[in-house]
Amino acid sequence: MGRTYLDHASTSPARPEAVDAMLPWLSFAADPGRVHTDGRQARGAVEQAREQVAALLGARPREVVFTSGATESIATAVWGATGRGRHVVVPAVEHSAVRDASAAFGEVSEVGVDGLGRVDAGAVLAAIRPGGTALVHVQWANHEVGTLQPVAEVVAGCRAAGVLVHVDAACAAGHVAVDFGALGADLLSVSAHKLGGPQGVGALLVRRGLRLRPLLVGGEQERSRRAGMENVAGVAGFGAAAAALAGSLALEADRARAHTAALVAAATAVEGVVTYGDLDGRVPHIVCLGVAGVEAEAVLLGLDQAGIAAHSGSACSSESLEPSPVLAAMGVEAERSLRVSVGWSTTTADVEAFATAFPAVVGRLRALRA
Repeated sequence: MGRTYLDHASTSPARPEAVDAMLPWLSFAADPGRVHTDGRQARGAVEQAREQVAALLGARPREVVFTSGATESIATAVWGATGRGRHVVVPAVEHSAVRDASAAFGEVSEVGVDGLGRVDAGAVLAAIRPGGTALVHVQWANHEVGTLQPVAEVVAGCRAAGVLVHVDAACAAGHVAVDFGALGADLLSVSAHKLGGPQGVGALLVRRGLRLRPLLVGGEQERSRRAGMENVAGVAGFGAAAAALAGSLALEADRARAHTAALVAAATAVEGVVTYGDLDGRVPHIVCLGVAGVEAEAVLLGLDQAGIAAHSGSACSSESLEPSPVLAAMGVEAERSLRVSVGWSTTTADVEAFATAFPAVVGRLRALRA
């Protein structure tokens, strides 16, 4: 029996278009920084991908800096901004990559959220120190409960205050429309593997004209903004995934919304199961469930035994025994949460498999507890 994968918010399988684009470059040895024919061919692949990623995200190609993923992009944004000052404003529900990099490189002011996991734009802007804040973070959407944040309002306020603003769009890119140019943000981070591209590649979008100190030094790659030879195969796969999404984003979002609506209906039909986050104002592919009476880890393991991959707890740390800081900030039971997420490869059969297994797993665990 095949397995059912419902953990796309952690990482999504590479799309066929991405795999096909990568294959020729896995055995092609050429540095895109060289002037010989082989190097120019590799450079062409990188620049084509840059255009494809820029088109998906509403950016100019020259604003796209390829990295190893959103974690590096975030660290680069924080390191670059804190070269101008140390104070950083961080909403409490930001990803650990944002919170940890900000704490490592700067002095953090944390801003709380409401019960849906949404930050108040006014509270974020009120945390800015006139003449002293180097960077403000705001995620496009929360990575655990899916709640969309007031990104445009925060960005506009930061621009008016003359403060740099970084948007973590790793959870949103490829699932909702992202227009970097229209948004007006200074910095925006994404990961390829969250939208059907390969693992190990991402991008930091840097607003035209903005100059920041680089995190990685030692070479002039990416116009001296990120040293190290480009991952040509990964970049090509990222570009191909972005190109595939350019024509299907709305269709995939509608399908994801239908799938998650069905997952919510099946889960909440079980007594004592609730949803966390804003079901209306959310990205289409993520739902977060609270299960009364049993630990989420036990539900997760029960689903795994039934052939279903889902997620519980903090989004990137299966090794961590700490409860989710996102759910703790929301004031809900962090130990009893289950995140279910769909993606481009999810089928109706996957949803039906969850709808069958979930009530049985929860019922069995409650019976054991009783």
